[in-house]
Amino acid sequence: MDFRIQRVLTLMSSDLHRELSLEELARTVNLTPEHLCRLFKAGTGESPLKYRKRLRIQKARELLETTFLSVKEIMFAVGVNDASHFVRDFEAAYGLSPTQYRAHFQSLYLSGAAAVTPEIKIGQ
Repeated sequence: MDFRIQRVLTLMSSDLHRELSLEELARTVNLTPEHLCRLFKAGTGESPLKYRKRLRIQKARELLETTFLSVKEIMFAVGVNDASHFVRDFEAAYGLSPTQYRAHFQSLYLSGAAAVTPEIKIGQ
């Protein structure tokens, strides 16, 4: 994978709640936004926006499983400001709303069942 794309992946992963524009990301690796999109898709199979959305939803799932933060607090922690979009994207990825997911995960955890987390489906 191109080192510039690796740099962008690191930037995206390190600060999920910060809204980095495509132009800002491209500027950090000295590319045009168009060229960054082409390289990014070739390297990851996804557009930068879909990749960032997937990262945010995965982090939200992790926080639902490991913290007592409210869904709203989690939403803001991962950089999402629109609750309806957040719930819709989470449901698309995991088949349950964030609240339902947490309840399901907690019931599996309390029953001692091995929780196998489903793979995220965004962008497929």
